[in-house]
Amino acid sequence: MTDDNAQSTPQNAEKDPADWTTGDEPVTGPQLSYLQTLAREAGREVPEGLTKAAASELIDELQQQTGRGA
Repeated sequence: MTDDNAQSTPQNAEKDPADWTTGDEPVTGPQLSYLQTLAREAGREVPEGLTKAAASELIDELQQQTGRGA
């Protein structure tokens, strides 16, 4: 028996940072700390004035670049 009301996407699916309701808020301390670590490993600078959403996207990019991403 199937549940016709079940969603086709997993409940733990990641939401696009552009769609976050808090995405325009300033970067969090933990995000900034991790970004600084990744940027140092990648030989890059962390831009000033990042939002939570922009920081998340940059983390994804730098994880790919450094091989730290899952």
